[in-house]
Amino acid sequence: MASSGITFVSSDQEKKEFVEFPYQHYATDGFFVPPLRSEQKKLIDTEKNPFFKQARMAMFLAEHNGKPAGRIAAVVDDRFNKQHGLNTGHFAFFECIDHQPTADLMFRVAEDWLKEQGVEEVLGPTNPGMMDILGFLVDGFDKYPYIMMPYTKPYYEKLALNAGYTGVRDLLAFVVDKESVDFDRMRKAKAMIMRRYPEITIRAVSLKRISEEVKIVRDIYNEAWKNNWGFLPLTIEELSGLAKEFKMVLDDDFAHIAEWEGKPVGFSIALPDLNQVFKTMNGNLLPFGFIKFLWGKRKINRIRTALMGILPEYQGKGIDALFHQRTIERALERNFVESELSWVLDNNTEMIHVAERLGARIDKRYRMYAKKLEV
Repeated sequence: MASSGITFVSSDQEKKEFVEFPYQHYATDGFFVPPLRSEQKKLIDTEKNPFFKQARMAMFLAEHNGKPAGRIAAVVDDRFNKQHGLNTGHFAFFECIDHQPTADLMFRVAEDWLKEQGVEEVLGPTNPGMMDILGFLVDGFDKYPYIMMPYTKPYYEKLALNAGYTGVRDLLAFVVDKESVDFDRMRKAKAMIMRRYPEITIRAVSLKRISEEVKIVRDIYNEAWKNNWGFLPLTIEELSGLAKEFKMVLDDDFAHIAEWEGKPVGFSIALPDLNQVFKTMNGNLLPFGFIKFLWGKRKINRIRTALMGILPEYQGKGIDALFHQRTIERALERNFVESELSWVLDNNTEMIHVAERLGARIDKRYRMYAKKLEV
């Protein structure tokens, strides 16, 4: 008789198994890009990941018929709840075989742990928090994900819905390429914006003054995004950690700050799509992964606009369009062939219109799910 079981992750060996599960689970999926194991270990390290200064997590492994069958984590992020006046927990790091009883069991143990923490609702998937990689992929399974975007199994939505979850928010990924970009419209829009608002200048982020630039980005982001769904204020520690990771790949052709009469009012950060290199490395930098990384980095020809923010009083003046126009033009000058704008909330009509005016189309769709817990 088929049987499923759950292990509460506590030992170093179990943590290793938790990190390792996706590498086997997706071994035959042609469009899965193995993330760096070193980064995955950091994510679940409650001592080293600054996220856990105000959050707690329980991790579980599932097996079916004596074989590894899935993993899930339950997370309570006190900062998120305080920011939004909620009493919500997250399910995180979800991976599972196509077997509803195993998925149901994993969701149930995560929900039981969250109930013990006094949580009333579950939102997910997060990895581990709302500032990390989010969502199940629901459209776009025949394409490689861009850097810091997820790739998940096509049946995950079915497993979540059957376990009582409801889709609550779609995160859209737009793509623009050499064929689809509307150069004429883009240049006319730039000329019109600069005529109307000559106070605006766009400059490159200074890599030599990265710590000062990080503070500028943090202050703008926290003000610009504070009323958005899922927002969490970035701490300097978190952003400095991001800056360290980005510094290896940050390119001042694709990282910009907007100023209004010399005052920083917006930023845009696009990253070369390192997934084009990571897909050849099987999650390892050593012993030969680093050589592959340095060699492959020169051949990257896609970018992803990953972070953007404009102070509320300067929104609606076309600064976002100027950012996209500059990033796309610089990319094309350097023979990059494609750019992803992601993610965009499905109710962010202004940003959706900006993307469409550039000639971008929806390329992938990710979804977040929620469930009320019965106390």
